[in-house]
Amino acid sequence: MRPSDWPEAALGIIRGSCMKAHELARELGISQKELVNFLQQRRLTRNAAAPLAPGAIEAARSAFKPASVAVKIEPNGDRKVVLPPTLTVKDLADKLAVSPVEVIKKLMTSNIMATINQVIDFATAEIVADEFGYTVDPVKSEDVVRKTRVAAGEAGGITQRIGAYRIDTADGHPVVFIDTPGHEAFTAMRARGAQVTDLVVLVVAADDGVMPQTVEAIQHARVARVPIIVAINKIDKSANVDRVHQELAEQGIVTRHYGGEYECVHVSARTGQGIEDLLTTIVLASDILELKANPDRNAIGTIVDAHLERGRGPVATVLVQAGTLKVGDDFVCGHIYGRVRALSDDRGRSVNEAPPATPVVVSGMSEVPQAGDIFQVVGSEKAARQIALTKLMERRSQEAARDVAPRITLEELARRAKEGEVKELSLVVKADAQGTLEALLAALQKIEDPVVAIKIVGQGVGQVSDSDLLLAGVSNAIILCFNLKATPASQAAAEKAKVEVRYYDVIYKLTEDVERAAKGMREPTYRQIREGRVEVITPIKIPRLGIIAGSRVLEGKVTRGGWVKLFRGKEMLHEGRISSLKHFKEDVREMPAGQECGIGLEGFETFTQGDTMETYRLEREEI
Repeated sequence: MRPSDWPEAALGIIRGSCMKAHELARELGISQKELVNFLQQRRLTRNAAAPLAPGAIEAARSAFKPASVAVKIEPNGDRKVVLPPTLTVKDLADKLAVSPVEVIKKLMTSNIMATINQVIDFATAEIVADEFGYTVDPVKSEDVVRKTRVAAGEAGGITQRIGAYRIDTADGHPVVFIDTPGHEAFTAMRARGAQVTDLVVLVVAADDGVMPQTVEAIQHARVARVPIIVAINKIDKSANVDRVHQELAEQGIVTRHYGGEYECVHVSARTGQGIEDLLTTIVLASDILELKANPDRNAIGTIVDAHLERGRGPVATVLVQAGTLKVGDDFVCGHIYGRVRALSDDRGRSVNEAPPATPVVVSGMSEVPQAGDIFQVVGSEKAARQIALTKLMERRSQEAARDVAPRITLEELARRAKEGEVKELSLVVKADAQGTLEALLAALQKIEDPVVAIKIVGQGVGQVSDSDLLLAGVSNAIILCFNLKATPASQAAAEKAKVEVRYYDVIYKLTEDVERAAKGMREPTYRQIREGRVEVITPIKIPRLGIIAGSRVLEGKVTRGGWVKLFRGKEMLHEGRISSLKHFKEDVREMPAGQECGIGLEGFETFTQGDTMETYRLEREEI
């Protein structure tokens, strides 16, 4: 039966299963606050912005409208507004053509306290827009890419929560899209060792251009070293696309339209223009990368999303990256183990197996895993239990070590450099204004070091955010703040993340610290200072010491602990350190010219009469 043939009552029930509080309140003719209070008192909802459960809807209809049945909710006329996933209160007010004060008042009625510059999510913004009589249109490019799948999966009003979906191009090539909640989730997964994406599609709105969140997304993709394809959206509007190309170039993303290396496709999420070109570009890029996987092995994949679902318990979206996942497989996911009870694809259909490059929802877990955890099939439940126990012990050890681990500081980086661990100084730069930030970056770019590379992995205007701390932690970077004040909350967050945040109000002090850090990270260089020349008269065997060279000092002096180059004729046979120096049977510190002595070398005993040694000391060069 087609959806259009379903009875109105059935449509009402399905539609109600994803109804939100503000929609139901309008249907019942009461305020949203009154409805939410009613439901929360009966523990029928916790989040005022989340879709309501069918039981909560029926309870509210029974209480406020005893004889009512599901009715069709009419949209608020032709007044529509397009909202992004997040925006500030001021931006929302501008889109609704009202005062920010009015928006704040509406938020207060929903028990949400917000300032004019505070960022709110889409669900909250949707409630406010509805209060002002707007119908919200959350247009997204990925929804157009999967338009047939969304229509099929959401025809009954049931929104699929899967964080990944697969489509097939016109040529039959499968493409899997990971729909994460933003670059922070992307980096968080990478921080736990998961390399989920082979390509990053950077979507930039033609009318907005490069926004701060776009810059952050670029920075996170670069740190992950994942190829970037640019998709400029909303080209159906009268926007200056060339301006977008120029702004991208300023961030180091020079598209092929401007002679650069980054592929770029112009698309319209509203009309679907350019979507097929985008898919073709993705397929061509993947062909160049030669991405392959073996389906005939135990499955291994990555957790993309996970949550607790009523009636099913913990479920997770798994992207199968190798092997074939089947119902009944025993698996390990971090410290969690279990058996696959059921699999469903991105359209909500039950499947028995999932080959490589397939996203599926897996049920059968004992608890909710973290996004980015590795999901791996093993041979038996016993093996799964043993591996999970080992992982649990490792996790507890890591947590204990992290609690006592030192912060990543400039001194710590210098120590690691001396041990050969790092050879670059990574920085996240923050400033109070864009002009100040540009001046600061220009000053840092002037610092040149022949050995240590100074790398700006992140930059931005405003206080240090959780995203900055996450990026710095993954990149082993230091955060430098200019003309900003530390807050107790930011200091506590930095301490928890084990990231050093330094604050400055004078540019030259900041650059001096960076220069000193780079110099401290260099391996020290030394020059040789010639001290003397020695001739070997005869080898001498010393008990418990080995063979030393009975020698005469011809020029200068010879010093115990110094360095020598040993020559036989014109050929240098050995270069090393003087381990012992004797005058007759006495140990001495040095011997001057004209004296005879016994010289022992580290790692060399095959002396011959007539060998010569040039002695020298090492003197550290000033940086």
